[in-house]
Amino acid sequence: MILLANGKLITRNPEGPGYLPDGGVVTDGGKIVEVGGTAALKAKYPQAEFVDAKGGVIMPGLINAHTHIYSALARGLSIDGYAPTNFYEVLDGQWWNIDRHLDLAATRASAQALVIDSIKQGVTTIFDHHASFGEIPGSLMEIAQVTADFGLRACLCYEVSDRDGEEKALQSIQENKDFIDFCQRTPSEMLRAMFGGHALFTISDRTFDRMAEANGGRVGYHIHVSEGMNDVYDSLQNYGRRPVQRLQDHGILGPRTILGHCIHVNTAEMDLIRATDTMCVNNPESNMGNAVGCSPVLQLFQKGILVGLGTDAYTNDMLESVKAALAIQRHNACLPGVGWREATEMLFKNNAEMAARCGFPELGVLRPGAAADVIVMDYKPFTPFSDANIDGHMLFGMTGRQCQTTMVNGKLLMKDRQLTGIDEESVNAEILQVSKKLWGALNHRTY
Repeated sequence: MILLANGKLITRNPEGPGYLPDGGVVTDGGKIVEVGGTAALKAKYPQAEFVDAKGGVIMPGLINAHTHIYSALARGLSIDGYAPTNFYEVLDGQWWNIDRHLDLAATRASAQALVIDSIKQGVTTIFDHHASFGEIPGSLMEIAQVTADFGLRACLCYEVSDRDGEEKALQSIQENKDFIDFCQRTPSEMLRAMFGGHALFTISDRTFDRMAEANGGRVGYHIHVSEGMNDVYDSLQNYGRRPVQRLQDHGILGPRTILGHCIHVNTAEMDLIRATDTMCVNNPESNMGNAVGCSPVLQLFQKGILVGLGTDAYTNDMLESVKAALAIQRHNACLPGVGWREATEMLFKNNAEMAARCGFPELGVLRPGAAADVIVMDYKPFTPFSDANIDGHMLFGMTGRQCQTTMVNGKLLMKDRQLTGIDEESVNAEILQVSKKLWGALNHRTY
């Protein structure tokens, strides 16, 4: 039993209390037992291990609804001859190039790097969309082992695509199927599965049918949709359908399916997404960086569509992502008063709902019975502070690097900025050796 207290407690519990100026949580067996004032909890649970928040902000752990472990070793990388002029060249020249060189060792190192960075920035659950066409079989289990070793919650899938031929596509489908089989044989609140797919312009009708057959309706799909105009052009020219309509044709849509990006979707497609209660994920910084456009988040909300927030691995800092989400929506609408509700709800409310749909326990809230995923932010406000204005403090005052303590499933993964149970220096040294090998293969020289 752990008592994490002596901080400004933000519960995100609509039933209250929403805020306690000196509060904490008692956790046991991976769940929250009680929420209350520090003194009262200390008196009631004298046997509990006391973890001092030191006046920081105690709040629910953050959720990243869309990321890519395969890109973790790209930080600082420059690929010779890579000078993209459009989105396809970004994909083919960098990301597909990288994942074609990933073997299981590189997949493991990538997972270690992203998971450590997530823990250090208060992210307690990730939805990863993996690709390692250099070595496909066993890649999801390699990632799952890392998340288990390091203690992070994860929902994993493999990116099915025809871009490297039929054999690789079949291996990708089998990798999803095998991992779904594993998750069903060994159910866990820490690990979930989805069925992954790359952008529609890299997936044939035959491959979609094979995906649906292998899945058998067991889990939802996690797929890139209309991130670039490539999807729209390909669907119309080769199939006579818009991308979302094409997904409906193959039974991909539904309340457990996540559509990543959804930038170039029209009104009819939004209506279809809403009618099937399908989820979407916005990844603002990645979209801006790839120059593919701005997702119509305001319109998606108006339609009643559940929209979450991810990073597409552009960053692992969800607070950085929510700041960008607000700014780009206002910039795109040319209206300085819009986007606040949408940006904050995506991160602090909708991501938790998406996690629940995928089978995770109650996340994103601190109350008895909810999962004990708790973080402490080293934040000393110099203006009035409470649950009435916490989002303003987070948008304009906090960053992920201010996370000082991270708890997942009742276990402390980081305490006072020190990772627990992980020899970070040793792991980083191993990751560096793998990344040097990867960079050498990409640029045909030694690093």
